[in-house]
Amino acid sequence: MAKERIEEIIVVEGKDDTKRLKEVFDVDTIETRGSAIDESILEQIEHAQETRGVIVFTDPDFSGEKIRKTIMEAIPDAQHAFLSRRMAAPQKRGSSLGVEHASDEAIIEALHKVVTPAADDDFKIARQTLLDYGLIAGAQARERRERLGDELKIGYTNAKQLEKRLAMFRITEAQLQMAMRKVEENL
Repeated sequence: MAKERIEEIIVVEGKDDTKRLKEVFDVDTIETRGSAIDESILEQIEHAQETRGVIVFTDPDFSGEKIRKTIMEAIPDAQHAFLSRRMAAPQKRGSSLGVEHASDEAIIEALHKVVTPAADDDFKIARQTLLDYGLIAGAQARERRERLGDELKIGYTNAKQLEKRLAMFRITEAQLQMAMRKVEENL
């Protein structure tokens, strides 16, 4: 059976991620080889965006978020795919989170639900709203943010990044409210 072809070039962290994606899709990748992306890799990603488009698909950890942020600054119209920490968890203890550990289903779902960020103040959600939902402070704030990121497919964020990420992905108050209902049901 032929694998589904993804036209965009997928930006991943390393060769294990490339290998894993090629098991699921017919896909081309650019590997950043770590969180310190050099200028030549950024130029490759910019060129890929101009010619075929790119989807940033990094690990749901500090390094992955650092790479994603660097790419977003250089290529704001790049698309993004996210895995939850749970979906990227390794089978072996001591290994780090990674795209290479995700199931076929998780990878397929992530790459079928890509999002393009927007720098748009129309979608700014008040900090007080986030406080009221227990997303910024409180005993379960981190878990709530993690579940919210999974629900909205925007990835995990710390409290400081949450407002930015919600605005970037054009999340409305109504969408936040619906997502938080589901988060609360599952807590």
